Amino acid sequence: VQLQASGGGLVQPGGFLRLSCAASGSIFSIGYMGWYRQAPGKQRESVATITSGGNINYADSVKGRFTISRDNAKNMVFLHMNSLKPEDTAVYSCVSYIESRGNWALYWGQGTQVTVSS
Repeated sequence: VQLQASGGGLVQPGGFLRLSCAASGSIFSIGYMGWYRQAPGKQRESVATITSGGNINYADSVKGRFTISRDNAKNMVFLHMNSLKPEDTAVYSCVSYIESRGNWALYWGQGTQVTVSS
Protein backbone atom coordinates (compact mmCIF):
# COMPACT_ATOMS: atom_id res chain seq x y z
CA VAL A 1 0.00 0.00 0.00
CA GLN A 2 1.25 3.48 -0.86
CA LEU A 3 -0.04 6.98 -0.32
CA GLN A 4 0.98 9.60 -2.88
CA ALA A 5 0.40 13.24 -2.01
CA SER A 6 0.52 16.18 -4.40
CA GLY A 7 -0.51 19.81 -4.73
CA GLY A 8 1.89 21.68 -2.48
CA GLY A 9 3.75 24.78 -3.52
CA LEU A 10 4.44 28.45 -2.89
CA VAL A 11 1.47 30.75 -2.42
CA GLN A 12 0.99 34.30 -1.19
CA PRO A 13 -0.85 35.04 2.06
CA GLY A 14 -4.57 34.93 1.47
CA GLY A 15 -4.18 32.48 -1.38
CA PHE A 16 -5.41 28.93 -1.75
CA LEU A 17 -4.08 25.48 -2.53
CA ARG A 18 -5.61 22.04 -2.91
CA LEU A 19 -3.73 18.99 -1.71
CA SER A 20 -4.56 15.54 -3.01
CA CYS A 21 -3.58 12.12 -1.74
CA ALA A 22 -4.20 8.81 -3.48
CA ALA A 23 -3.96 5.41 -1.84
CA SER A 24 -2.95 2.51 -4.05
CA GLY A 25 -2.01 -1.14 -3.74
CA SER A 26 -3.77 -4.11 -2.21
CA ILE A 27 -6.56 -2.25 -0.42
CA PHE A 28 -9.62 -3.99 0.96
CA SER A 29 -11.04 -1.20 3.06
CA ILE A 30 -10.14 2.31 4.22
CA GLY A 31 -11.07 3.73 7.59
CA TYR A 32 -10.16 7.26 8.47
CA MET A 33 -8.07 9.52 6.25
CA GLY A 34 -6.42 12.74 7.20
CA TRP A 35 -3.74 15.37 6.91
CA TYR A 36 -0.98 16.24 9.33
CA ARG A 37 1.64 18.95 9.08
CA GLN A 38 5.02 19.70 10.55
CA ALA A 39 6.63 23.12 10.51
CA PRO A 40 10.37 23.59 11.09
CA GLY A 41 11.21 23.28 14.75
CA LYS A 42 7.68 22.23 15.69
CA GLN A 43 5.95 18.98 16.45
CA ARG A 44 3.76 17.30 13.88
CA GLU A 45 0.11 18.22 14.34
CA SER A 46 -3.19 16.95 13.02
CA VAL A 47 -4.78 19.35 10.55
CA ALA A 48 -7.96 17.53 9.53
CA THR A 49 -9.36 14.01 9.55
CA ILE A 50 -12.39 12.38 7.98
CA THR A 51 -13.82 8.97 8.81
CA SER A 52 -15.32 6.50 6.37
CA GLY A 53 -18.70 7.66 7.61
CA GLY A 54 -17.92 11.29 6.90
CA ASN A 55 -17.24 12.56 10.41
CA ILE A 56 -14.75 15.41 10.24
CA ASN A 57 -12.40 17.06 12.71
CA TYR A 58 -10.28 20.14 12.18
CA ALA A 59 -7.52 21.76 14.15
CA ASP A 60 -8.77 24.99 15.68
CA SER A 61 -6.17 26.93 13.73
CA VAL A 62 -7.65 25.92 10.36
CA LYS A 63 -11.39 25.85 11.08
CA GLY A 64 -13.31 27.94 8.59
CA ARG A 65 -10.37 28.06 6.18
CA PHE A 66 -9.59 24.43 5.33
CA THR A 67 -11.96 21.76 4.04
CA ILE A 68 -11.23 18.05 3.96
CA SER A 69 -13.07 15.67 1.66
CA ARG A 70 -12.64 12.17 0.32
CA ASP A 71 -13.55 10.16 -2.76
CA ASN A 72 -14.08 6.61 -1.59
CA ALA A 73 -14.39 5.24 -5.12
CA LYS A 74 -10.92 6.53 -5.96
CA ASN A 75 -9.33 5.99 -2.52
CA MET A 76 -8.44 9.67 -2.36
CA VAL A 77 -8.49 12.41 0.24
CA PHE A 78 -8.29 16.14 -0.43
CA LEU A 79 -7.50 19.25 1.56
CA HIS A 80 -8.78 22.55 0.24
CA MET A 81 -6.88 25.36 1.92
CA ASN A 82 -8.18 28.92 1.67
CA SER A 83 -7.05 32.19 3.25
CA LEU A 84 -3.61 30.76 3.76
CA LYS A 85 -1.36 32.38 6.36
CA PRO A 86 2.42 32.30 6.76
CA GLU A 87 1.93 30.12 9.84
CA ASP A 88 0.41 27.44 7.61
CA THR A 89 3.85 26.88 6.12
CA ALA A 90 4.81 23.26 6.74
CA VAL A 91 5.29 19.85 5.20
CA TYR A 92 1.83 18.32 4.86
CA SER A 93 1.46 14.56 4.97
CA CYS A 94 -1.56 12.43 4.31
CA VAL A 95 -2.38 9.46 6.51
CA SER A 96 -4.85 6.65 6.21
CA TYR A 97 -5.95 3.63 8.21
CA ILE A 98 -6.17 0.83 5.66
CA GLU A 99 -7.07 -2.83 5.63
CA SER A 100 -4.72 -4.76 3.37
CA ARG A 101 -4.50 -8.55 3.14
CA GLY A 102 -6.48 -8.99 6.32
CA ASN A 103 -4.51 -6.52 8.43
CA TRP A 104 -5.31 -2.94 9.45
CA ALA A 105 -2.40 -0.50 9.59
CA LEU A 106 -1.66 3.21 9.47
CA TYR A 107 -0.01 4.38 6.28
CA TRP A 108 1.71 7.72 5.64
CA GLY A 109 2.36 9.59 2.43
CA GLN A 110 5.70 11.17 1.65
CA GLY A 111 4.74 14.76 2.46
CA THR A 112 4.35 17.82 0.29
CA GLN A 113 5.76 21.28 1.09
CA VAL A 114 3.39 24.20 1.48
CA THR A 115 5.01 27.62 1.75
CA VAL A 116 2.96 30.74 2.36
CA SER A 117 5.02 33.85 1.75
CA SER A 118 4.89 37.15 -0.05
